Amino acid sequence: MSKLQNSVLGYPRIGENREWKKALEAFWKGDLDETIFLQTLESIRLNNLKLQKDKGISLIPVNDFTLYDQMLDTAAMFGLVPERFSYDGGPVPVQTYYAMARGTQEAQACEMTKWFNTNYHYIVPELAGAAPVLTENRPLIAYREAKEKLGIEGKPVIIGLYTFLKLSKGYDAKQLPQLIEQFIPLYAQLLKELEEEGVQWVQIDEPILVTSISEEEMQWVESIYARLNQAAPALNIMLQTYFEAVEHYEAVVALPVQAIGLDFVHGLEQNLKSLEQFGYPKDKLAGIGLVDGRNIWRSDYKQKLELLQNISAYIPAERTIIQSSCSLLHVPVTAKNETNLPVELREALAFAEEKLDEIVWLSETATVNEADISELRKLELKLNGERIHHLSISPARNRQAADAAAVAAHPSTRQKPFAERQKLQQQKWNLPFLPTTTIGSFPQTLDVRQARQKWRKNELSSQDYASFINDKIKNWIEIQEELNIDVLVHGEFERTDMVEFFGEKLDGFAFTKGGWVQSYGSRCVKPPVIYGDVVFTEPMTVTESVYAQSLTSRPVKGMLTGPITILNWSFVRNDITREQVAYQIALALSEEVKALETAGIEMIQVDEPALREGLPLKRSDWDAYLKWGVHAFRLSTSDVRDTTQIHTHMCYCEFHDIIDSILALDADVISIETSRSHGELIHSFEENTYDQGIGLGVYDIHSPRVPSVEEMVSMIERAIKVLDPTLFWINPDCGLKTRGMEETVASLRNMMLATYQVREQRAALAKV
Repeated sequence: MSKLQNSVLGYPRIGENREWKKALEAFWKGDLDETIFLQTLESIRLNNLKLQKDKGISLIPVNDFTLYDQMLDTAAMFGLVPERFSYDGGPVPVQTYYAMARGTQEAQACEMTKWFNTNYHYIVPELAGAAPVLTENRPLIAYREAKEKLGIEGKPVIIGLYTFLKLSKGYDAKQLPQLIEQFIPLYAQLLKELEEEGVQWVQIDEPILVTSISEEEMQWVESIYARLNQAAPALNIMLQTYFEAVEHYEAVVALPVQAIGLDFVHGLEQNLKSLEQFGYPKDKLAGIGLVDGRNIWRSDYKQKLELLQNISAYIPAERTIIQSSCSLLHVPVTAKNETNLPVELREALAFAEEKLDEIVWLSETATVNEADISELRKLELKLNGERIHHLSISPARNRQAADAAAVAAHPSTRQKPFAERQKLQQQKWNLPFLPTTTIGSFPQTLDVRQARQKWRKNELSSQDYASFINDKIKNWIEIQEELNIDVLVHGEFERTDMVEFFGEKLDGFAFTKGGWVQSYGSRCVKPPVIYGDVVFTEPMTVTESVYAQSLTSRPVKGMLTGPITILNWSFVRNDITREQVAYQIALALSEEVKALETAGIEMIQVDEPALREGLPLKRSDWDAYLKWGVHAFRLSTSDVRDTTQIHTHMCYCEFHDIIDSILALDADVISIETSRSHGELIHSFEENTYDQGIGLGVYDIHSPRVPSVEEMVSMIERAIKVLDPTLFWINPDCGLKTRGMEETVASLRNMMLATYQVREQRAALAKV
């Protein structure tokens, strides 16, 4: 039998050398005009398509590329531009598109949040007062480009109607049926135009179907697809799910579409169980998500072929399409340049380009009888197994690390409850009403990046580099004192990234040369690779923290990244559980916390911005994750004196969802990103009590605008109406690493002026 059809759900847009990122930033700075900018992006886009064609991918995705984000693309396609951006109809101009993503001095950016439980962020469409129209058919434009320029019969990728609405904001639940009715004709028009063009397959992404949606919602989905299928009956729809098993399997596979895509990596157990229990429709094709699109490990060919054999008992091979489990957006572009890694690790890696090879190999081999497999394929199968085995027996995976006994023996509870600790800490620190601080990092300007690069190339001695870092620390301690901030930070100038820095100093981590992935917009991150047992070797942050504290009488916070964030922002080994890895990291961090305290640093911030984003997509799995996530944090932070103040920081989250777990962390102070959500988080505290130290970010650090004193005063006043003012802290949303020097100082100065104003108002009220 000939090879099976194969596909990928999307491909990284950033380019092998981050050409996409560089083009965006040059355009934003005015160094590229719009024509050259769009030509540059077209070149990257066409190169991606050509690579997939040359590798042997049969159903190549188009319209997975973007100028910033696919949810933003979809909003723009339907003319969903908030009023504050002065849009007057028609195709959304590039400048307006980027204003929505990044904000301007006059208009706040649209909210940004995580795409399901990944490390990718999307721009949240705003539907308040929406009157959607199809301004341009972007999938059709992408299809025509691929066909005309490369002869590719592409598979347009579209974010599904229900997922798009569920991930948008600006409406309440009772308006959802009305919104569905508004959008169905637009999606129908879009699909009809694709059908008229002769498009054969379209991929409609509905990952919302793997979450805990209700039966009523499933009925809405059925209604949507019945009408869309009628609108374009000659068009083949692949309804694509990913990241987990579908919630209502029988209803999903019965939807009136021509194929269903299922994740047999991250939803393997439940999807396979459902397949065995309920079978699969004989009139549909099935997209088999076989190759992991979210992690970087080589596929085990033997296991994958056995899985396909199991699936073939329910879905004949000729009705399957072998594909990635999700878009390859979530993994780096290519592993071919990773020559500096240990050989056993390097040979166990598969980035996006290598995953194309895996998909093609599996689609070519799956239908061949064992007796008929060629000698070359037998050799490839044997080599694949050996590479995976070599990593499993490497010394890195067989160290003396945190086992169950070590975890059980380690303190995970503070000596006194918060109320008693808080009194002791206030006696020690004597902080003013509404104490002010920042989240940790200060601008990493060009000179910082250049000095680090020279040091890494041995063009700058370690002594000179340390001296340079100390000068930066000294400068920013002076700036913070001049601004009259109460609790200071050293600025993290020695750190490239809040996870990478710690990974470089702990055993069990490896770092790639080109393993970049998109986080949001042009921001790319290079996640560490946790490939071995995690072990503490020596203090990691003490030197810089102690130096900063020596320069001031004000408290300086030690700054660490928490175990769950390190876990969730890394590519994690897949031979043991994530819980086990988290505990290894936690015990290593506990030693660092103790080292800081011993050195005289008695305010220590252990950031967990990724705690909520790591929640499983199904609520039934939340309790188990939160239980071990909280336990890992407490293992890191409990072995300290009662007067030592433990801070933590989190990115915006639906606080009421996990309020009990947040309280269970037992941090003395938590700071939360909230301003980009325009104070919505404050509303959740009107329904939930939080009676420990807390700071809600009073301005958005993701936008290059200086917030006014008035808007920060408004944010503070609203917050302290629902939170205990005596436990409230004032801080920016997040770290300030990516911001410019002038805007940072100006924003912090306004933050302090806002604080003074509220303090004075409260003092005046107290006298009345």
